[in-house]
Amino acid sequence: MRFSMELRLCPPPFVIGGSVRLSLTLRRLLPVRCTALTKQSHRFLSTLATTAAAGDQSATNRLIRKFVASSPRSIALNVLSRILSSHTPQPALCFVALTLYSRITEASWFTWNSRLVADLVAFLDKHGQFTDSEALISEATSKLGFQERKLVSFYCQLVESQSKHGSERGFDNSYDSLLELLHNSTSVYVRRRAFESIVSGLCAMKRPEEAESLVKEMRSKGIAPSSFEYRSVIYAYGTLGLFEDMKRSLEQMEKDDIDLDTVCSNMVLSSYGAHNKLADMLLWLQTMKTSSLPFSVRTYNSVLNSCPKLMSMLQDMSAADLPLSIEDLITALYGNEALLVEELVGSSVLKEVMVWDSMELKLDFHGAHVGAAYVIMLQWMKEMKLNFEDENSVIPAEVIVICGSGNHSIVRGESPLKALIKEIMVRTGSPLRIDRKNTGCFVSKGKAVKNWLCLR
Repeated sequence: MRFSMELRLCPPPFVIGGSVRLSLTLRRLLPVRCTALTKQSHRFLSTLATTAAAGDQSATNRLIRKFVASSPRSIALNVLSRILSSHTPQPALCFVALTLYSRITEASWFTWNSRLVADLVAFLDKHGQFTDSEALISEATSKLGFQERKLVSFYCQLVESQSKHGSERGFDNSYDSLLELLHNSTSVYVRRRAFESIVSGLCAMKRPEEAESLVKEMRSKGIAPSSFEYRSVIYAYGTLGLFEDMKRSLEQMEKDDIDLDTVCSNMVLSSYGAHNKLADMLLWLQTMKTSSLPFSVRTYNSVLNSCPKLMSMLQDMSAADLPLSIEDLITALYGNEALLVEELVGSSVLKEVMVWDSMELKLDFHGAHVGAAYVIMLQWMKEMKLNFEDENSVIPAEVIVICGSGNHSIVRGESPLKALIKEIMVRTGSPLRIDRKNTGCFVSKGKAVKNWLCLR
C-alpha cells in the first residue's frame, strides 16, 4: 500500500466531544507516551490547525513537509503522538494525522512501528476515516505475515488503542480478529497475551460482564487469570456502580489465591467515591487496616477527592476559614468525611513521602492531588512539631517541600497544589519560601523551620 502524499480535508470538519476514562489498571498499557512539546512544536501545531481549518491543502502539505524535513526524530514523532493521544483535538487536526504520518515514513530515520500504527488506526477510526484505517491494518498484517507473536501483539495494541478512544466499531473488529487468533493458536504466550488485552479492552469499553466471561474461559482452558485481569473487571464493575458484581469478583479473586493488594483496594475506594458511598469507603479503609494492607498516596487521592465538603473548602483557598491544623479540619468536617480523614492520618503514608537525615528533610508531593497534599501537609506540620520538641531529635540543615511547578497542570505553569502550599505557608508565617533555583520547591533552613513549628 502507498499513501497519498496530498492532504485530504474531510468537509466539513466536526467537533469531537467527550472522552473515555481509562481504568487505573490500564495505565501501563497506554499506547502513546508524550513528552512536553517544544516551542517549535507548539508553533507548528498552531499554524497547522489554522492552515488546515482554512482549507488550504497545498499550504498545509508544504507546512508538514517542511516540519518533518527540519525536525529530528523525537520531535516529529512526539507531535504526531500528541495529536493521536488527544481525545478532543482541534477539529482540523483530525484530518492531517495521516498526512503527517505519511511524511514521517519517508524520513531516513523512520522505522516501522506497530504501536504507532495501532494508535493511528484507532484515531482514524474514531474520527470516521474508515477506509484509511482499514488500509493501514491491511498493510500491517501483510508486513507481519505469519509471525504469530508479532501479529497477536499488533492486534493487542489495536484493541488497547481502540478501547482508549472508545471506538465501538473499531474495537469490535479488532476484538473479533484477536479472538480468532486466540482460538487458533496453541501458544500459551499468544493466548495469555490475547486474553489480557481483550479483558482490559472490554473493561475500558464498560463491558465487564463479557470480560468476566472471558476470565472464566481463561480458567477453563488452563490459563490462570492474573491480578491484572481481576483488577480490570473489579474496577469496571465499580465505576459503573455495580457493587455486588464487584464484590463477587473480589471473592473469586480470593478463591483463585490472588491476594488483595493496595492497588486493587484503591480501585475499590475510587469506585465507592465516584458514587458518593462514603460509608462503604470508610468500611473498606478499616478492612485494609485489618488486613494489614498499607495505605499509599493514591489511597489519599481516592478517598479525599470524594469528600465534597473538603473539596469545596479547597476551591477557595483564600477563604479565611480554611483550617490550618488536622484537629481544626476534622472539626470543620462532619460525619463520614471527618471519620475518613481520621482513618487516613493514622497511616504510614507521611513516612513514605518524607526523607529525613542530618543534611535535609524532604517532603515530596509528587503523585498527590490537592486534597491529599492538604491533609498530608497538616499532618506533617503536627508530626514535625512533636519531633522538634524532643531535644534528641535531629535538626536537618535544610528543609525542602517539593510540590512541582505545574508542568502537568490543566493550565501549564499554574499548579493548584503549589498555590495551596504557598497559602498555608503564608497563613502560618512559615519561613519556607519558593526556591529561586527551582520554582517547584519551597526551602528553608532547618533551625528556622523548627522555631516556626515550636512557636505555633
